[in-house]
Amino acid sequence: MNELDRHDVLLLAELQRDSRQTVQQLAAAVGLSATPAWKRVKELEAAGIIRGYTALVDREKVGLSLCVLAEVNLTRHNEDDVRRFEQAVAATPQIVSCYATTGQADYVLKVLVPDIKSYEAFLHETAFKLPGVTHVRSSVVLKEVKAEARLPLEGAAGPPPARRRRA
Repeated sequence: MNELDRHDVLLLAELQRDSRQTVQQLAAAVGLSATPAWKRVKELEAAGIIRGYTALVDREKVGLSLCVLAEVNLTRHNEDDVRRFEQAVAATPQIVSCYATTGQADYVLKVLVPDIKSYEAFLHETAFKLPGVTHVRSSVVLKEVKAEARLPLEGAAGPPPARRRRA
């Protein structure tokens, strides 16, 4: 699957809005019959465009009240050190996002913990011990103004469905 057409984008938008919809509901929402809608969803899954389905959990209601953005710098940037650091980050549950960046920090981590004491423990027991870490600069999030899980799919469609082979 190389390009997304209008129906693919509409299906993705509907699934992002509510992934618990039936195939019939999805089909009606995007203007297809059930079988073509189901086939398209399966193609999107097979192509890795749809990576999975999940529930959005309110972090504060499950006790993860503190969100911290941590800027991390590494001592060296050789392939082995970077790989070890990234593997350690992937295995650390409190780190929910990690971005390799340009600018002053090598990485920006989003860390969720119950409170500031927990973050201090995380720093000393985990972050400072991550492979190759030389510096961590923390910014406590005071308020999440926007934390959207949905991707902005407007303009993601390729040619209109009339130019495509499939229905």
